[in-house]
Amino acid sequence: MNESDKEVKPPLKEGHRFLYETFGIRPQFSWQVDSFGASATTPTLFALAGFNGHIISRIDYDLKETMQQDQEMQFVWRGSRSLLAQQEIFTHVLDENGYCSKGFYWNEKAVFPDPPWDGMYPNQTVPVTLSNIQRYANTLSYNVRKRAPWFLTPHILWPWGCDRQFFNASVQFANMDYLMGYINKHVSQFGVLMVYATLSEYFQTLHSEHEPVQVRDHRDFLPYSSDMFHSWTGFYASRSGLKGLARRASALLYAGESMFTRFMLAPHRFLDRAWGLQQLQKLRWAVSEVQHHEAITGAHTPKVSDMFVGRLNNGMHGVQKLMSAIVQDRFPAHTGLEPGGYVAVIYNPLAWTVTTIVTLTVDFPKVSVTDESGHPVPAQVQNSKEMPSVYDLLVLTTIPGLSYRYYVIKPSRRAKGDTQVTEATMANTKQFGRRPRRHDSSVGRRLVHVENDCYSVFLDKDTNLMQSIWERQSNQTIQVTQQFMEYEANGDEDQGPISDNYVFTSSETAKPAWETVGMEIVEGELVTEIRQYFYRTVNDRDPTYTVYSRLARGPPGADGELLCHRIEQEYRVGPLELNREAIWRTSTNLNTARVLYSDNNGYQMQRRAYKHHENNIARNYYPMTQSAFIQDRQSRLVLLSEQAHGVSSQGNGQMEVMLHRRLWALSVNVTLNDTSVVHSVLWLLLGPSTLTRDLGQRSGVALQHRPVVLIRELSETARIHPHPQHQEAVTLPPSIHLQILSIPGWTYNSNHTKHVKNLRKDNKGEAKAEFRRVLLRLHHLYEADEDPVRSQPVTVNLQSVLQGLGSVVSVEERSLTGTWDVSTLHRWRWPTQEPGYLRGNSSHPSLHPGSFTITIHPKEIRTFFIYFKER
Repeated sequence: MNESDKEVKPPLKEGHRFLYETFGIRPQFSWQVDSFGASATTPTLFALAGFNGHIISRIDYDLKETMQQDQEMQFVWRGSRSLLAQQEIFTHVLDENGYCSKGFYWNEKAVFPDPPWDGMYPNQTVPVTLSNIQRYANTLSYNVRKRAPWFLTPHILWPWGCDRQFFNASVQFANMDYLMGYINKHVSQFGVLMVYATLSEYFQTLHSEHEPVQVRDHRDFLPYSSDMFHSWTGFYASRSGLKGLARRASALLYAGESMFTRFMLAPHRFLDRAWGLQQLQKLRWAVSEVQHHEAITGAHTPKVSDMFVGRLNNGMHGVQKLMSAIVQDRFPAHTGLEPGGYVAVIYNPLAWTVTTIVTLTVDFPKVSVTDESGHPVPAQVQNSKEMPSVYDLLVLTTIPGLSYRYYVIKPSRRAKGDTQVTEATMANTKQFGRRPRRHDSSVGRRLVHVENDCYSVFLDKDTNLMQSIWERQSNQTIQVTQQFMEYEANGDEDQGPISDNYVFTSSETAKPAWETVGMEIVEGELVTEIRQYFYRTVNDRDPTYTVYSRLARGPPGADGELLCHRIEQEYRVGPLELNREAIWRTSTNLNTARVLYSDNNGYQMQRRAYKHHENNIARNYYPMTQSAFIQDRQSRLVLLSEQAHGVSSQGNGQMEVMLHRRLWALSVNVTLNDTSVVHSVLWLLLGPSTLTRDLGQRSGVALQHRPVVLIRELSETARIHPHPQHQEAVTLPPSIHLQILSIPGWTYNSNHTKHVKNLRKDNKGEAKAEFRRVLLRLHHLYEADEDPVRSQPVTVNLQSVLQGLGSVVSVEERSLTGTWDVSTLHRWRWPTQEPGYLRGNSSHPSLHPGSFTITIHPKEIRTFFIYFKER
């Protein structure tokens, strides 16, 4: 698994679009051999995209050895425990040789820009000749016969080449042809017959045998270790800043797509729609590019990182301009009152009503905040946590699905005794000074607490650390202590295994990374914020680590439920010292037996029991794309993440998140001398599992897709309340997440026969983007047995739900990436080694022609083309 979200990223969607639009080709087989481990979500997504076969390679070395011995290298993988056979896929694991055939590289290393003058490339394998062909044939046939016992089938997949091969294909094929021809003339001697084959041809051969194969459940292949001391768990946190930027870019793209769609379906005035689509396409491709398995993982050089950052920032800037232009069109300027302050337009990209706190920056402490109707809005002003010369303005907002709220922020000119103007309240700040790190385990008795309607957080005034959390619904108090710690990495291969961009290696446990902690509590009517500053040494002026923890007070009832039941924690980490790997460890008195639960691509949770290895620490680290939790019989502690991290439970009741790494490994050509300061956000949820499993799924989505704030300066031509156009909310049931609402601008005809016919015409005129076709994808968030209410199938009438966007004329159900009409998609069924009654249904009923009503079952992802009536 590399760092990817449950939402189908543009690489898959846009890649499939390009192949289909350009060539009429729809891939049915996937080759995923160089990712660092294998997520169980991937086969589910590939099955939804219409694939029939799947190949992986990098799995734990000792597990692969066992699977080879037991002939378990091919199986039907049911990646989702809720979908089971509905989205299973045949999976082939490349054997211990991986995707390389060593000794058969006839164009070993590319030379640029011109080929070598003598035709011999560096490290090039000796070409096949009459004098050495017998030796080559013996070596190859021996290798094939060695692999054969690992598979039940007599058909062995033998990949030619390796990384960066075939740059000079004619040289490679000339040698391959000669060698294969020789072997095939002497089949009786070598016992091997070789034919060239595509993945399609190989899988078709296996499928035609009708031999039953084993079934693998929803377990994944993570983490990945290539040998005892090389556990590829370091990349979970390498180049953390890039991971955060990529996730923010993806969230902005998500918001921009739905805002543009809503805008284009309504009457509009000024916007050039081709320009708008171009801004989205730029960010789609920038987000796509950074999903490469050596990009988002941080396994690249600083120059390459700078390239990714530049393209993401450029793409984000374009989409921000697009969203600002839409706001300008929706909220035109009018002649009005005096200048000063600004307008904040806040857009909710989710199809649920969201209640949250939005943080803005103002230059003045006395502020009035009013909504689009001129009514005062609950708001709080406090000293900025980042810049002493400005203030943080916290605004409580409730925004319906896919809708805007419009706020005017102005300096307050209220005269003394004037009750007509309502000002934002000013928070009080209490300083606690610095406290040294205790070297014993004594519990402090001088406690201070902060609270909202759901939690009371107790802090030890003798250490300035958290001491416990009381959760109101269960009336339970859980001991909770949090602190920053560091693993010290070896950077010299001569001294033993090293940590690098890919690999995490530690022979010693993590140690506290600070000597003193400063604390201040900022308490206001809306929010209480705990600010903790961790100093590496007693004499340091600036902290190496900072955490800001917030408890908010929202409206009572369902609207404020998610806001109340979370402690928002924002981090500043770095710069680190060289060869340090920084973690945020949460220690509790929960009896967890070191069992951790972490997510696969944000789609489903995996149970991670602690395993005893030679390389214990690193091999018990797992990817945390979006969430992780620990629990006992009474309580569950959940951490939700804004971006990808590594996560582990190294002790009973503990959970640690790796936030940042700075490494310099000798003899490694890709260094990680990352001197940046990393900014990250985690949300902490605590309570009985009945509460957290309900709120956790929706809170995770809410963290990924927080409201987008667009600012406009007030001027002499800006009217304070211009009465923006009416907007009707789009609201889905709480179990259903709007994964995407987009006008993709694709040019192909959704009828496959007509599309292929158009391609054959070879029309030279450029096809025009289709602006009335909307891509909609819906995802049921819950597992089949996760919650008695949320886990039920949900029936939705698309025409009714989407009426806020316009009048729906027709609906087509499509494959995950949109290239297949599901009514024509007939995926292969593979015979399995299990009784038929265990297989269950292979599909749920799809959308009936002419109907607008669908039923979405637990963990299903359903994709549609929606056509709206022209306005």
